[in-house]
This record gives sequence, structure tokens and C-alpha cells, in this order.
Amino acid sequence: MFGVTILGNNSALPAYDRHPTAQVITLNDGLFLFDCGEGTQMQMNKYKIRRSRIQHIFISHLHGDHYFGLAGLLTSMSLSDRKAPLHVYAPQDLELILKLQVMAYDTKLPYDLFFHPIQGAGVLVDEPQFSVSCFKVYHRIDAWGFLIKEKRKPRKIDAEKARDYPAIPLLFYEHLQNGEDYIAPDGTVIKNEMVTYANIPPKSYAYSADTIFSPSIAEHIQGVTMLYHEATYLKDLEERAASRHHCTTVQAATIARLAGAQKLLIGHFSSQYDNDKLYLFEEEAKEVFPSVQLALEGVTYEV
Repeated sequence: MFGVTILGNNSALPAYDRHPTAQVITLNDGLFLFDCGEGTQMQMNKYKIRRSRIQHIFISHLHGDHYFGLAGLLTSMSLSDRKAPLHVYAPQDLELILKLQVMAYDTKLPYDLFFHPIQGAGVLVDEPQFSVSCFKVYHRIDAWGFLIKEKRKPRKIDAEKARDYPAIPLLFYEHLQNGEDYIAPDGTVIKNEMVTYANIPPKSYAYSADTIFSPSIAEHIQGVTMLYHEATYLKDLEERAASRHHCTTVQAATIARLAGAQKLLIGHFSSQYDNDKLYLFEEEAKEVFPSVQLALEGVTYEV
């Protein structure tokens, strides 16, 4: 399972029962939290997200609607007697903020909290089954987007066919998954395609946080399976979007098209639009990029 659950899809001012930005990404057995606006843990309770399964939290930038819920979430994890370590990746200044908050309420977290300052574009997490990297986006303050990618062997073992070739040692199966042929001690060659088949291509999800329109963002997420891009305003407010370092529907869709994305999610809707107007965001984005959906709270989108 590779999916994205939207916990908050509004911009800075909560309105119309919409909440500040937060998303939970599910990949296999792991959960990842991208941003943590106010009310995030209440949304987790509402949509039955298990906080204990979150191992990595990524904060895009230090505007309150993207991180003001973090201290409360860390405290709730403490009260739940969490023991598993937790990793937070964010701009450097957040480390001091968290230390001051923990010091102010005079407590010691019962779990190890590892803070990883984001100091430049590159890989943040590299595990056997996935990687997470960050890329620069362009807001009023230092801000980052995130790209999470599955890792898969290019080939899969066909168990039924492999039984016909018992000469292949089990230790060689990983080489088969990487596309190698097996050469027996007597020189017999067992071609790779005789015992394997092509694996499903790995999927990827990009999260482009608050940013002014910048085509350079597309360079970092080429071929992404699903892109989330903020679309704070409708296209008629392009000048306002630029003045506030945000994007419009059409601009978000343009980034998706330039990136060669398969699917686009748009969110971070301005509080000046009530829920009855949100359909316009999808309509406008589809003028540029047909495969687009609104990032609606409580909905899980399959990557």
C-alpha cells in the first residue's frame, strides 16, 4: 500500500471546517507525516491514524500553519508511553523551538527524538525499501518539498518456473532479481527471463510545499507518480498569489505537466473560498493537466 491521507487542506486561517496542512503517507507498514499544522492529532484521531506507527516527520517550513501542531503531537506520543525512536526533518531553527517547548513544560520524552536539520537539497532517508529526499521550493522563508520513492528490484522470481531449475542456488536469487543470468559450474546458462518476470515499476510521491510559481521545481520530480502541489488561489488572482509567494490552480497544473507527473493533487486552499467554490479549483487545473484531484480531508489517495 502506497497512499496519501489528507488531514489538512487549508491555508493559514482555518475555515469552513478545513484545517491547516498535514498529510500522512502510508508505505507498506510505515507512516510518514508531512507537515503538522494545528489540529493534526485531532484529525489523526478522527481518521484513525495510529500515531505509534509514525517514524519520520518532515516539516517543509516554519510558518505556523505547517508546524504549530508538532509540539502537541510529540507530547501526546509521550503520554501514550511511546518507546520507538522518532525522526524529525526540518529547517534548523525548529530544533531550538522544540527544545524550549520541552523545557518549558518540564518533561522528558520517553522515546528518543532525533532532529535532522535540512541544510540543502538531497537525500534525507535511505532505506532498503524507500528513500526520501528534499528539494528547494520558493516561499517567503526557507522552504522545502519532499520526494518519497519506492525501491524495487527490477525483476521478480517466478517461483513455479524456478522449481524447474534446482541447480540455481538460493543465494543467487538476488542476482536474478537484478537481471543477471545464472551460469552453472558446467557452463550451462540459465537465462534470467526463464525464471523471472518484470517487476511492477516503483512509485513515487512528491510534496511541493508553499511556493511561488517556479518551473525549476519540475526538474527535481521528473516522472513522479503523484504530485501534491499547493494551489492557494484561482487563476484570476495570479498577482496576489505571486505577492504572497503562493501558486494558482493553473500554475500548479503547469508544474505537474512540466514534471511529466501521472497524477496531481492540489490543496492549501485560501480561506476566502468556501467549500462550494472548491470545484472551480479542479476545473481550472484540468485545463492544463487532466489527471487532477482536490486534496480533500479524510480521503486517502492511492499513489
